[in-house]
Amino acid sequence: MAAVLGRVAELPSLLALSRSALVRHWDAPALDRALEWARYFQHVHDRFRARPQLREALGRRLRRAQPCSPPLGFSALGRCPELLGLALLENRSLPPAACRRLLRRLLLPPPPGAGTGPEPRGLALLARRKAAARLLALPRRPGGTEPRVRAEAQLLLGRLREEEAQEGAGAAGRPRWLCGVLERLPPPRAFAVVAAALALLGQGSGAEGAGEGDRDGSGPDGNRASAAGDGCIAGLLLSWLLGNRERFSAFCLCLPGSLLASLAGHYSQLSRSYLDLLTGWGSHLHYDPLQGRWVKSCLEKAELSWEELRGRFSYLCQGSALLREQTQAALKLLKTRDGDFKVRGLSVWTDLLMEVEK
Repeated sequence: MAAVLGRVAELPSLLALSRSALVRHWDAPALDRALEWARYFQHVHDRFRARPQLREALGRRLRRAQPCSPPLGFSALGRCPELLGLALLENRSLPPAACRRLLRRLLLPPPPGAGTGPEPRGLALLARRKAAARLLALPRRPGGTEPRVRAEAQLLLGRLREEEAQEGAGAAGRPRWLCGVLERLPPPRAFAVVAAALALLGQGSGAEGAGEGDRDGSGPDGNRASAAGDGCIAGLLLSWLLGNRERFSAFCLCLPGSLLASLAGHYSQLSRSYLDLLTGWGSHLHYDPLQGRWVKSCLEKAELSWEELRGRFSYLCQGSALLREQTQAALKLLKTRDGDFKVRGLSVWTDLLMEVEK
């Protein structure tokens, strides 16, 4: 057992090496040895997964071997061929000959007598993750179409659902992975993908084209489990979005008011933050009697013009009955706090309320 523990401690080093530039020196035998080690770790997982004490010992040994967080757990041993294959496919330093060898090794059927095991699902999962990584990393062409954004959002949701469904997947790892993916994208594109993903989840149609084979919605238990999982994923996306005020402000400035109103109708957490943000922007407008209209009093802080702000509130009031009531109630409270004026030009909130109640 001591020898097994010692070998298991080498897994983080193997995965780190597969992501490094050192693989440019790998030839076919070196690649084969790495894949053999990956299968060995998978064998260790299959052998000890039903023995809790040994599982715990192997998990502790893995954690001690990793100074960084979130650490790999025991379940990573079972996914080692997939983790190694994905890391190598993503590594541009891998020589073409070794890459071709890797693809052949991944796609060839298992030798006679090797058993079935989890390989078919593992290969399908690997292919989807590879496609998602490639698509989300592509530079966006100007004038990109809505179907492209929707496809990217579906791929992102598929990956998050796979992480959610993985046995023993650490909850701390998903936010880190999500932040890493989204923050590598140009902000406008990341915002568009997140908005599309939240819209798909809110409409209950996020399963289209994204991980159908992994989601069984048959029966009430399956539907409840699926809804709970999608609720967790929506929470992750909202946490990323709302956890940074500057990021959320940029998100709201980047996207049209109609889309933001639709999202606010699905997510009360987002609607509250959006109304607070609009309130802050509206407070930096003042009435210019010479021009007869509301203008920006502080160019650095007033992000929206009067016309833009009026449009944002109008979209909110065109949404669901609940969203319209919440928006009008917020404007009435602001109007009261500002002096409860009933004529135009004295309070921006009075004028906004008059506009949306037309």
